[in-house]
Amino acid sequence: MKKLKEKLRFIGFYDYTVILTYLSLSAAVLGMAQAIHGQYKTAIFYLAFAGICDAFDGRVARSKKNRTEDEKAFGIQLDSLCDVISFGVFPAMICYLLGVRGIVGSVLVAFYCICAVIRLAFFNVLEAKRQQAEGEGSGNKVYHGLPVTSMAFILPLMFWIQFLVPEMVFIALLHVLLPLVGFLFILDFPMKKPSLKQILIMICVVAVTVGAIFGFTKFRLPRQDNENNPIVEELIGEFYEDETP
Repeated sequence: MKKLKEKLRFIGFYDYTVILTYLSLSAAVLGMAQAIHGQYKTAIFYLAFAGICDAFDGRVARSKKNRTEDEKAFGIQLDSLCDVISFGVFPAMICYLLGVRGIVGSVLVAFYCICAVIRLAFFNVLEAKRQQAEGEGSGNKVYHGLPVTSMAFILPLMFWIQFLVPEMVFIALLHVLLPLVGFLFILDFPMKKPSLKQILIMICVVAVTVGAIFGFTKFRLPRQDNENNPIVEELIGEFYEDETP
């Protein structure tokens, strides 16, 4: 048994500091599976849960004071790679399934994902330099631009608008949301990091929002076999109706 253990070696680092990051990624994967099958309410729940995990994974990682330089570098890369899926691909897939489709929708979805990847890659560069210069414990007090994790709060909150406007208007607003948030990902402006109290308040607000989505929303998903953009389809239909003598 001892010889077997010596032969079995795994790449990576395995300790409690990465548990929340893996939970966030797992929630995103499960949420994407739910979204594909039309269970968008459950998908929104998983997105919010992934955001909660990400909000605390840095604090958990910094609680271990004896991490090696390789462990720190691994944590930076791991966090961003998981965030690409959890807050880049996952929200984009939800928006696509909710109706951001067709040529226009596909371009917007791709733009959002590209902006998320650019931001996370640039974050890796800045964070690696910062830790080398200042040490891990100092920490940045501000974000450069909007963090990708924010989509875990923005998209659920977007559903409050759904209670106030017609279905097609809600889908149209999703078309605006993706490029706007993507642009804010790559726009370099200072944004103060939230305190623990502010994070807890945001979690409570999102929890209430998710509960409202489950309990009261009447939003209907577009048919899964319809690959076209429902907004474009409706506009074309209205045009032909107006032209009909």
